[in-house]
Amino acid sequence: MITYESPQYFYLLLLLIPIIGWYIWKRNKYTANLQISTITPFKGKSRGLRCYLVHLPFAIRMLAISALIFVMARPQSSESKADQNIEGIDIMMSLDISGSMLSEDLKPNRLEAAKAVGIDFINGRPNDNIGLVVFAGNSFTQCPLTTDKAALTSVFSMVNENMIDANGTAIGMGLASAVNRLKDSQAASKVIILLTDGTNNTGEIDPEMAGELAKTYDIRVYTIGVGTKGSAPYPVQTAFGVQRVMMEVEIDEDLLKTIANNTGGKYFRATNNESLKKIYEEIDQMEKTKIDVQEYTTKNEEFLPFALLFLGLLLLETLVRYLLVRHNP
Repeated sequence: MITYESPQYFYLLLLLIPIIGWYIWKRNKYTANLQISTITPFKGKSRGLRCYLVHLPFAIRMLAISALIFVMARPQSSESKADQNIEGIDIMMSLDISGSMLSEDLKPNRLEAAKAVGIDFINGRPNDNIGLVVFAGNSFTQCPLTTDKAALTSVFSMVNENMIDANGTAIGMGLASAVNRLKDSQAASKVIILLTDGTNNTGEIDPEMAGELAKTYDIRVYTIGVGTKGSAPYPVQTAFGVQRVMMEVEIDEDLLKTIANNTGGKYFRATNNESLKKIYEEIDQMEKTKIDVQEYTTKNEEFLPFALLFLGLLLLETLVRYLLVRHNP
């Protein structure tokens, strides 16, 4: 990359305009005239090479002056090197896959909407370790912490409500499993994103106790309650096919707020696809990977080629003026 230490000298190029104008005016004013009675003897005669080269010395001098101005502007080449120190974040996503996640207040349903937005979130964080825990009546780790986003998104996309006992919602178990995966992490920041659409009604671990464990290990928990306010359509298999029945949406928001507040996180409520997407975008902004960049720049003077060009053009002008286009007084 070429830069110039003193680019203001390029304004001197404007002086070439009046110099060229003066040269043209002088040539027109001082050109000698010869009167003859007829030009018949000269018809059909071709011009000599010197007729075409008469202006060449002046053109070469203008190029030499231009090269000198480039020397004065001090062209420099620069080489940059940057060292990055990336301080990543370890994130466990704890996803509710109980039967109620099939409710269709989010499209096509809560579970598929949560998967789609979750995958976008994962792909937008290339520098972080991310893992996945799923829970319903029980919980297990679907994917441990990894930087392999392709593998994680593949596992995430295969999550369904039949992977685990769908009867009940063990929020405490889902949170505790995520804490267990993060407790030994050496990352500067440890985060759990817990998404559920119900209340804790089963499991061996109390959600508030799991929240205290997260706080003990300095893990921040963001909780998301998914579901519209009121009732939502839920698909039920009957003898006449799949029928939609309206079910009351019951989310223990007080519990989710308590867990988030005690761990330094935040509680969110998603009532549709758009609000769920904005929630993940907000979390993404709050939990940014820290990247320290140290940049080193080395500059080298590059005026020598222009200086040699200037001297070469002066020499060329002298040779052309006195060897090619010289004339008798």
